[in-house]
Amino acid sequence: MPIMPDDKDWTWVLSRPCPECGFDATTVTPSTVPGTVTNMLPRWRQVLRREDVAVRPNGHTWSALEYACHVRDVFSLFDQRLNLMLSEEGATFADWDQDQAAIDGDYAGADARAVADQLQAEGEQIAATFAAVVEDEWQRTGTRSNGSAFTVLTFGQYFLHDVVHHLHDVDG
Repeated sequence: MPIMPDDKDWTWVLSRPCPECGFDATTVTPSTVPGTVTNMLPRWRQVLRREDVAVRPNGHTWSALEYACHVRDVFSLFDQRLNLMLSEEGATFADWDQDQAAIDGDYAGADARAVADQLQAEGEQIAATFAAVVEDEWQRTGTRSNGSAFTVLTFGQYFLHDVVHHLHDVDG
């Protein structure tokens, strides 16, 4: 069975805790994002050392390796988008098809050691970008191609849920 594309609008996590991973966006500010991201990086490295890292648990769920590739790319994409929000008034984000990115990037065939290094570097980069955000920038805005609007504050909350949730996916 092929993996079905995820077409859910996950922005609901900004208004209520996630029942799957327990993440509560109301506890997040841009200044708390860097520490949370850097604290997750050793856990991702541990996941990527698993002997079965490339094995899908079933026919419709990504392997831990595929999730790690996705998180690496989320780190990079969200860093680009955050920088856009900080540099442009009313920034807009181009569409990103995460399922096509998985195919184009051959997530299933990736080298786990290389992904660990890349995920570490991209995680450190976005943590540094969030660490540089000052409080008067928290209300700067950006809009996703589907019309979902974010401030830097809600963008950080939404971003952090994504990476926390995927660590829960591979730890669960």
